[in-house]
Amino acid sequence: MAVPARKTSKMKKRTRRTHHQIKSPTIAYDLTTGVYKRSHYITKEEVKLRKAEVR
Repeated sequence: MAVPARKTSKMKKRTRRTHHQIKSPTIAYDLTTGVYKRSHYITKEEVKLRKAEVR
């Protein structure tokens, strides 16, 4: 069984885990629909607008 030779210090452990944080999604205001939405995601309003444009 693999066992570390030395105890990992709190500082080493915390610096390794600095990238484990939860990132909030990027939200932008869409000028065409007037709704706040996530970048590169399509909303229900955009689907309705695109269907109306096709017809």
